[in-house]
Amino acid sequence: MYAIIETGGKQYRVQEGDTLFVEKLEANEGEAVEFDQVLAVSKDGNLSVGTPVVGGAKVSATVVENGKAPKVIVFKYKAKKDYRKKQGHRQPYTKIKIEKING
Repeated sequence: MYAIIETGGKQYRVQEGDTLFVEKLEANEGEAVEFDQVLAVSKDGNLSVGTPVVGGAKVSATVVENGKAPKVIVFKYKAKKDYRKKQGHRQPYTKIKIEKING
């Protein structure tokens, strides 16, 4: 059994027991979160696709940790013009574990 959920502007294919990194959620470690934007659910070979979401379907998950991804360096310059700009960015994320798929 698997489901396709949408969170943070991205879509993820999830199964029970999966752990994945999603865009930062407003939840602390150990809290339960529910995703009601379920786009599709597959159970016993039967695929239910929503228009745009499957009615009554929810995916329950637990927040494992909140953190930041490795630093990405953004370096801009213009040749021969003495213009240089160095900037770093660390994208925040939330690591979740899928507990149950209700479809």
